[in-house]
Amino acid sequence: MPRSLWSVIVGTLTLRFSTGLTGAMLVYYLAELHRHGGPHVSSITIAVFTAAFFAAELILSPLFGSLADRFGYHRIMQLGPVFGATAVVLTGLTTNLWLLGATRWLEGASSAASVPSILGFIAIATLADEGLRGKAVARFEAATLAGLGAGIVAAGPLWTVLHRDAFFVNAVVYGVSFAIYRFGVADPRAAHGGHEHEQRTSLARYLQILSGAHVWLLAPTWIAVNAAIGLWTSQSIFQFVQGPDPRFADQRLMAGASPLLVSAGLAVGMLVFFAGLVYWGNRFKKMRRTTIIFYGLCGGAALVAAAVAINHGGGLPVIVTLVLLVPVVGGLFVLAGSTPAALGLLADMSEPYPRDRGAIMGLYSVFLGIGQIIGSLAGGAAADRSGIDGLLLATLVMLAIAVLPLWWLRGVEHHLDAVVRPDPGGPG
Repeated sequence: MPRSLWSVIVGTLTLRFSTGLTGAMLVYYLAELHRHGGPHVSSITIAVFTAAFFAAELILSPLFGSLADRFGYHRIMQLGPVFGATAVVLTGLTTNLWLLGATRWLEGASSAASVPSILGFIAIATLADEGLRGKAVARFEAATLAGLGAGIVAAGPLWTVLHRDAFFVNAVVYGVSFAIYRFGVADPRAAHGGHEHEQRTSLARYLQILSGAHVWLLAPTWIAVNAAIGLWTSQSIFQFVQGPDPRFADQRLMAGASPLLVSAGLAVGMLVFFAGLVYWGNRFKKMRRTTIIFYGLCGGAALVAAAVAINHGGGLPVIVTLVLLVPVVGGLFVLAGSTPAALGLLADMSEPYPRDRGAIMGLYSVFLGIGQIIGSLAGGAAADRSGIDGLLLATLVMLAIAVLPLWWLRGVEHHLDAVVRPDPGGPG
């Protein structure tokens, strides 16, 4: 891949590392805020702060996407690290809950500014190259997940050693992201005659673009997939590590696992997911996006079925449990392909609108934020009612919702083939 593409992906990795690091350290900080002169904090406050971040990202992403179309992707992506650094410095300096809540909006603005402009940049840089587009969006997804995961893991040791000073260290990491964007990325306007961003996107035009770009056919699928993932990122750890609940005595996975065992399982799951991102990202030349998404949803359903069997297989021999892990791992590997495929389809939808790519690609964060919020709320209610079974059932419902619009998406994809990809390049 060209150097600029690698730079935006590495910048995404460091930016998301800072995001994950701040989010996890803030929980530690709020838990002992009273020791620093602040008030006692309830679990409801933590939930509100979490929702505030995603709300800011989904509300502000279309705005920053439009600004990126007007002023340039390269310029707007540099605002993300600036917002993030400001947020973490303020976080380390205050114990006021209102100010801390405001920093969550700044953190959300950081992602809202960077993600649409980066995805708009990727859409331009991969024009007419299906293989490169597949690799780029898959690596973007991998960098996002790896950065968030590494940040969450690093938060514990950093907080233990540095406490509030760790926020200031994180500001330095944001500075690294800024430097990568500033000096490692070339302005795409130079390669396109300097005309990519001359048009100002009004609200009326923005609504016209969205109504004509078929993105709302993609919305239910992508939101539901993100909600299915959000179900587990927000609730699974708590359900695995808490002590046995007499209401769910028949559920094997709710036996009070150790944090070390849970961390090892999450690490293996992330490696499988990364492998799936790379593999399916490299299939763009040979398979349609909707085909990959469909396979991914089927893989997710197979994962759920196997997980149900494991959860209620307390009397099964160990060898049978190990056999059931195969569809769990395989299903996760296949499910991973749905995220870069959906992102690639969104990039395809932006091609008929070369001056408004940022506005369209900004919907990535909108769909992500809505899905995460829905998944978090639904996961909490489902787990409280039925434990791990509730999470698995809710996941199956989300996957079913995601598969419903695929037939119409398939027709849109054929239309895009005729407009921007005259030769799809193979079966699928």
